[in-house]
Amino acid sequence: MPVALALYQPDIANNTGTLIRLGACLDIEIHLIHPAGFPFSPKTLARAGLDYVDHAAVTEHDSWTRFNSWRKEHGRRLVLLTTKASQSAYHVAYAGNDILMVGRESAGVPDSVAMACDLAVRIPMVQGLRSINVALAATLILGEAKRQTDGFTGLA
Repeated sequence: MPVALALYQPDIANNTGTLIRLGACLDIEIHLIHPAGFPFSPKTLARAGLDYVDHAAVTEHDSWTRFNSWRKEHGRRLVLLTTKASQSAYHVAYAGNDILMVGRESAGVPDSVAMACDLAVRIPMVQGLRSINVALAATLILGEAKRQTDGFTGLA
């Protein structure tokens, strides 16, 4: 089971499209947790996702509750990428059943969602700066998780 990515109620279509494109190119399943802050459709994702949207594995979940139930039923560990975590994302052993989750660009995730995650990690960065763009942050840690789990095997 390969590492996957969950987008919690994304606000920005371009970031979502970029991550769907990444998912298509690196064989990463994307889980979109609604509601999104934009109409989720190929048209709204076209600019960032280009024609990659048709090549991506995207599963939509109509709520956090349904997504969380689904991932528990499937034995998936949920790893939250958040600026509020103390654990470095680079000092963690990732597993193939992991789903990395990023929060809304405007607000992250609510405390109740963060508490339901199995692990919370942060990207080390210059003190005093707020955060890295959500699409870039997900890309950094997905690369590390795929490296650790041999997730690049079979890709050209």
